[in-house]
Amino acid sequence: MTLVAHLKELRNRIAIALLFILLGTAVCFWWYEHGLGTFIRAPYCSIPGDDRALGTGSTTGDCRLLVTDVFGGALIRLKIAFIGGVVVSAPFWLYQIWGFITPGLKRNEKRYGVAFVAASSSLFALGAVLAYFSLKAGLTLLLGLAGDDVAIALTAQDYIGFVISILLAFGVSFEVPLIAVVLNLIGVLTYAVLSRSRRWIFFLTIVFAAFITPTQDPFTMLLMAGPMIVLFELAIQVARVVDKRRARRAVADGLAGLDDDEASPLVAPTVRLDDAPAPIDEPTTTPR
Repeated sequence: MTLVAHLKELRNRIAIALLFILLGTAVCFWWYEHGLGTFIRAPYCSIPGDDRALGTGSTTGDCRLLVTDVFGGALIRLKIAFIGGVVVSAPFWLYQIWGFITPGLKRNEKRYGVAFVAASSSLFALGAVLAYFSLKAGLTLLLGLAGDDVAIALTAQDYIGFVISILLAFGVSFEVPLIAVVLNLIGVLTYAVLSRSRRWIFFLTIVFAAFITPTQDPFTMLLMAGPMIVLFELAIQVARVVDKRRARRAVADGLAGLDDDEASPLVAPTVRLDDAPAPIDEPTTTPR
C-alpha cells in the first residue's frame, strides 16, 4: 500500500472507532436513568445517613448529590455517559486499532501484542474494581473526620471527579508491574537486578501509593500498595523463568559465557540437496 492508502485506511478506522464510541455514549446516556447513576452513587449512599445533608436514607433513592449551576446536571450526565461509552465500546474500537497495525507485525509480535493487551486490560479492570469496592471505606473515613456536628453535602462535580480519579489511579498503578515484565522480555531488566532490588521496589511501591491515591488515607494507600507488591513479586518470578529459558537457549546455541563486546561464533548453514544450484544449460549456437 502507498502512503496515501495507509492514511485513508487510518482515517476510515478512526471514523469507525469514533462511531462505536458515539453509540456507546448514547447507550450509557440512556442507561444513566436505569441503573448507571445508581451504580455510581452507591459508594456515597452506603455511608451512614446521619453524615449526609441531602437524604438520610440508606437507599440510593434517598441520598442525593448537589448541583450548583444550571448546566451542571447535563454536563455530569454527558461526562458519565462518555466515559461509560468508551469502556463499553472498548472491544470494538480496540479491534480497529489492532486491524490497522497487525499487517505490519510478525507472527511472534502479534502473539506478544495480544498477550500484552489482554494482560494490561485485565490488570486495569482489576484495579478499577478494587477501587470501586474501597470507595465506601474511604468515604466513610474521610467524611467521618468532620465530626458528628457536620453534615456533608457533596456536589455532583466533586464526587464524580473523585470517583473517576480513584478508578484511574488504581487502574494505572496496576499496570506498573507489567512494565517490569516487558523490560525483562526485551532484555533490558534481568531477574538478578529485580531480585537484588526487591526491598527497594516494595518500599517505593508504598511511597508511590501514598502519592497517587487522591484520598491520602492509610486504608486506601495500603489497599493499593498490597496488590501492587503481590503483582511485583509475580513479575519478579516471571523474570526468573524467562531468564532461565534464555540461559538454556544460549547454552544450546554456544553463546553462554560470552561478554557483551565478544563476537559470537559463526555457524555455517546446512546445505540440503534440494538447495543445490541447478546446472547451467550449454549455450546453443544458431547458424547464420
